[in-house]
Amino acid sequence: MGMKHFKAYTPSRRNMTVLDYSEITKKTPEKSLITTKKEKAGRNAQGKITVRHQGGGNRQKYRIIDFKRNKENMPATVIGIEYDPNRSANIALIQYEDGEKAYILAPVGLTDGAVVVSGDKADIKPGNCMKIENIPVGTMIHNIELNPGQGGKLVRAAGQEAQLMAKEGKYAHVRLPSGEMRLVMAVCKATIGTVGNQEHENVKIGKAGRKRHMGIRPTVRGSVMNPVDHPHGGGEGRAPVGHSGPMTPWGKPALGYKTRKKNHRTDKFIVKRRK
Repeated sequence: MGMKHFKAYTPSRRNMTVLDYSEITKKTPEKSLITTKKEKAGRNAQGKITVRHQGGGNRQKYRIIDFKRNKENMPATVIGIEYDPNRSANIALIQYEDGEKAYILAPVGLTDGAVVVSGDKADIKPGNCMKIENIPVGTMIHNIELNPGQGGKLVRAAGQEAQLMAKEGKYAHVRLPSGEMRLVMAVCKATIGTVGNQEHENVKIGKAGRKRHMGIRPTVRGSVMNPVDHPHGGGEGRAPVGHSGPMTPWGKPALGYKTRKKNHRTDKFIVKRRK
């Protein structure tokens, strides 16, 4: 998918880019596979803000994605590639031989008319899904399960891919996009290929209004607040943060501070930490 640039007839247009959506072949979503998406604006059941900087944005419908791929050994034909407002990746609408339709994440190279299969006897080609024990070592995979039958949890963002490095006993060594090497049960499923829409990370938002359309509200810097509101606040003119490193509004270190719990129950599955 290419990138579209604009003539700089306003300051925001100068720095703004959008995808040309050349991969998109179907404009409207499948009605049977969408559901309402409630607007919460970062608030809990009491109406209090628990996640800051959320609210507004365009109204969206949630597309029900089949992360489990349980319909095994039944070929499905790709009807169209669609835009999904709920994720960075594009999605593909597929129709099984029995007429049932489903959405899957669209990998690189998947086009209209292509046939995808889920099952142990499937070919090693983009869009096919199978257990990791049946995938050759060195293959690029995505939409990886952590527990058998749970549905894909890892490597689902645009342009991401993991690599199957080795298989040993009932576990497989998978290198994730972060650089972390992790043990995953060999009976867990994964999908072949790289998640599509690889140019997503190169998009320049360009203007504040476009962020508001995404449902992201403004963020005020701590250094322009008063000391009562933020650890970075106060001082005459522009002042340094006044601490050994940046801090959150609640006084916790905000740069390089490890938030993962010590002795986490899944530590035994991490062979090598991320970079």
